[in-house]
Amino acid sequence: MNIDTINKSILPQKEQLLNHSLYNKVKTLDDLRYFVQGHVYAVWDFMSLLKALQVKLTCTTTPWLPTGNGQTRYLINEIVLAEETDINIDNKRQSHFEMYVDAMEACGADTSEIENFLNNVIETQNIFVSIRQSGLPDGIKEFLEFTFTIIEQGKPHEIAAAFTFGREDLIPEMFTEILKNFQSNFPEADLSKLIYYFERHIELDGDEHGPMAMEMINQLCGNDSDKWKEAEEVSKLALEKRIGLWNAIEEKILSPDMASI
Repeated sequence: MNIDTINKSILPQKEQLLNHSLYNKVKTLDDLRYFVQGHVYAVWDFMSLLKALQVKLTCTTTPWLPTGNGQTRYLINEIVLAEETDINIDNKRQSHFEMYVDAMEACGADTSEIENFLNNVIETQNIFVSIRQSGLPDGIKEFLEFTFTIIEQGKPHEIAAAFTFGREDLIPEMFTEILKNFQSNFPEADLSKLIYYFERHIELDGDEHGPMAMEMINQLCGNDSDKWKEAEEVSKLALEKRIGLWNAIEEKILSPDMASI
């Protein structure tokens, strides 16, 4: 098994995600705001997948010791550098999550729910307790629980599979076009930061992070058929949970009177 095998195996889930009915439901500014209020959880937990890989594949403790494969260390540190301290639209250093929250505020979306959720994470010191205590829809809860279960199980090739096949090569280009159409139809809304965020992802994922992540999978799985099989299974589940996240956001848009996203 190899990268091509996994790509073929997850094609049905990818097509279902790329052709999801959610995209046609985002028609008004309120719809867009509901979308980003749900999508921000995927932006946030992506950073946790990334940092879990850094912990597993590089040395993050003292005394420092050379850990694992030098090329893999380079790959993950290079991705961390860009995702955690990229250049934002104002030419200042920010993580992509912070960029996204700023973009939410600029377009009038409510950031209080994600802020309250993160405050609860700090208070409980247990991500699973925080997920259960939240008022999030089941689709978002299940999405987050899957991510942090994979992290907790601690298998680098599985974390890398969720990171690579479940996230890196999905939908930024599609949403950039949606946002540009919105900017034309709703010139009073400031979508410049959202557009910048998605365009930045297209640039980084296509030119740098996508190929780096694929190389990382190759290095972590090597010639171990069991690891390749586990990576395939996690990749499918990651996409299925992402579809569940999309379902939850679509339900919110169709029922905007719900108490929370």
